[in-house]
Amino acid sequence: MKKIVVAGAGGFIGGHLVKELVKNGQKVRAVDIKPLNEWYQISADADNLVHDLRLRENCYKAVNGYNEIFNLAADMGGMGFIENNKAACMISVLINTHLLLAAKDCGIDRFFYASSACVYNGEKQTDPDNPGLKESDAYPALAEDGYGWEKLFSERMCRHFSEDFGLTARVARFHNVYGPCGTFDGGREKAPAAICRKVIEAGITGKKEIVIWGDGFQTRSFMYIDDCIKGIQDIMYSNIEEPVNLGTSELVSINQLVDIVEDIAGYKLIRIYDLNAPKGVRGRNSENTLIKKYLGWEPSVPLKNGIKKTYNWISEQVVEESRRKKGTNRFNK
Repeated sequence: MKKIVVAGAGGFIGGHLVKELVKNGQKVRAVDIKPLNEWYQISADADNLVHDLRLRENCYKAVNGYNEIFNLAADMGGMGFIENNKAACMISVLINTHLLLAAKDCGIDRFFYASSACVYNGEKQTDPDNPGLKESDAYPALAEDGYGWEKLFSERMCRHFSEDFGLTARVARFHNVYGPCGTFDGGREKAPAAICRKVIEAGITGKKEIVIWGDGFQTRSFMYIDDCIKGIQDIMYSNIEEPVNLGTSELVSINQLVDIVEDIAGYKLIRIYDLNAPKGVRGRNSENTLIKKYLGWEPSVPLKNGIKKTYNWISEQVVEESRRKKGTNRFNK
């Protein structure tokens, strides 16, 4: 039995990872800054702790007596959040730095860091028909301002702790993870969840219109949470010593994503394009040669399948909220 710390366990990906590790019989300490009642998922069989891991002493408390760390903790969200909260995003560098110090001093065997495709050079993401970002495309460095630079710096910290102190560290660059049991409103949600929610709300209100950030032709690849959880574990226990992409290579435009959600909902909406809204890079896709070389696998859940599961879960949450606050909530104004 492994003794594993999951940092950021109250978040979307962290909650799914804890659930999977517990199911597989591991001893898990789940740690997050949020109060327990704000965690997306809580596994009763895990040791669930509320700690601010930006503080060095809390990192030592969290990892003491354990032998592996999965660091998914960060102050982050979708494009609307990271473009308007650059300083908050960069403060997350304290989490990874202090966890690495605790890992070194407490004899941690393996360390996983959740990085992001936001580390990639922005000049290589100007074409919607992006052929796929190779791992080497992070350099020369021109990361997403704020969030991307924090991720790139933290990747380098992992590298140097490996080189200087012999820590076994693994780094995965996530590409737009989505699925049930995550953020779908409040400003931190990402495109798949936001679009699902908007389409659902349009059906409830009867307004039959949707606001899309940008012109809708910007492109991304989106990875379903089940693929992400498998990839995290496979990379953690692999021999991959360099950062590696973890994402699908199924490139779609935001307009195509809306098409998929509309098909699931069974109705079409009038599209209103907000050209002044945050929209990020023009085109971003995952190039998966490296992960296939090392693991013989790549994320492969089709977008339509994953979006349907996500839509159904968000619909349940939105409908329940509507019923609970009937007469006073946002759907009945």
